[in-house]
Amino acid sequence: MSKRDYYEVLGVPKNAGSDQIRKAYREKAIKYHPDKNQGDKEAEEKFKEAAEAYDVLSNEDKRSRYDQYGHAGLDNMGGGSGGFQGMDMDEILRQFGFDSDDIFGNFFGGSRSRGGRSRGERGTNLRIKVKMTLEEIATGVNKKIKVRKQVTCNTCNGSGAREQGGVETCGHCRGSGSVNRVTQTPFGMMQTASQCPVCNGAGQVVKSPCHVCKGDGRIFGEDTIDVDIPGGVHEGIQLSLSGRGNAGARGGSPGDLLITVEETPHEHFTRDGNNIIYEMFLNFADAALGAKIDVPTLDGQVRMTIPPATQSGKIFRLKEKGLPVLQQRHEKGDMLVHVNVWTPKKLTDEEHKLLEKMRSMPNFEPNPGKDEKGFFEKLKTMFS
Repeated sequence: MSKRDYYEVLGVPKNAGSDQIRKAYREKAIKYHPDKNQGDKEAEEKFKEAAEAYDVLSNEDKRSRYDQYGHAGLDNMGGGSGGFQGMDMDEILRQFGFDSDDIFGNFFGGSRSRGGRSRGERGTNLRIKVKMTLEEIATGVNKKIKVRKQVTCNTCNGSGAREQGGVETCGHCRGSGSVNRVTQTPFGMMQTASQCPVCNGAGQVVKSPCHVCKGDGRIFGEDTIDVDIPGGVHEGIQLSLSGRGNAGARGGSPGDLLITVEETPHEHFTRDGNNIIYEMFLNFADAALGAKIDVPTLDGQVRMTIPPATQSGKIFRLKEKGLPVLQQRHEKGDMLVHVNVWTPKKLTDEEHKLLEKMRSMPNFEPNPGKDEKGFFEKLKTMFS
């Protein structure tokens, strides 16, 4: 089917100026926009036809070639050849610096409905720190945490209005939550959008504010939150609880609660990843003769057998007595027991005489041998 003359499509003379062409296209866009002609395919085609005509006649180069050669002169210029296929109506309008809400607000006295738009402003995220012991980290824990935060106003149920129906569409942005500005640049018409300064992006304003929250829809209060913290977390890890942060203004969705874990220093243990290290102190007799020693673990006391001739610096491994691997239900680290032979700080006369006697005995002469390794070398060997 042959295309209609673009001047005829817009209903303007061939000597029409740019303002006249723009005004004509705007009127056609309003007349044939699908929001006003739902289900009317003919109106949709006329809308696209007007957009195609405006695309050519508003561009000096395209219009000059069209005036000389007609539709054939545009074949290699990207105009007049169905360039708007696959674009929805709002995209076509934005292509030329128009906005659907602007058009409908000016000519029909209100904004179009934006399905799915949330009311109000989203609440901010709330950040807290939670201290945990190694015992709690080993098993996971449920904590009840009291937080001071913004909560929904009970008087107005979060609407911010004194009475029901006290909220109306923002007249500045016509409910869109944003305002648009079209400016002429060397590259053509450019449109920018920014948050509406009147409603702060909510799209609604309160006519008669609630006397408790002053129209905000929220007040400061206290909330008790149940937090399930899994086993195996570590210092600095951040957990997130969706929707448990500060309440949103005027019915907006709440923010999130962000929880940072802090480890409480332990009396006996040092953490190394999922392993824990315990410093065991043995007296000289137990180290030389061997002994059975009770040592603490995160699960309670266990009895260890210390073999004879245990050297200071020896590391024993207690398998799976460490911390669980986060999100790996059946994997646990180990407990590493580092032996330190204790040297007494004070001696009685009898002890002094015994040690003097042992000093000259051959077996008490240090003889570490080449196979003896330092503490960190032993740790490296255990992990390799």
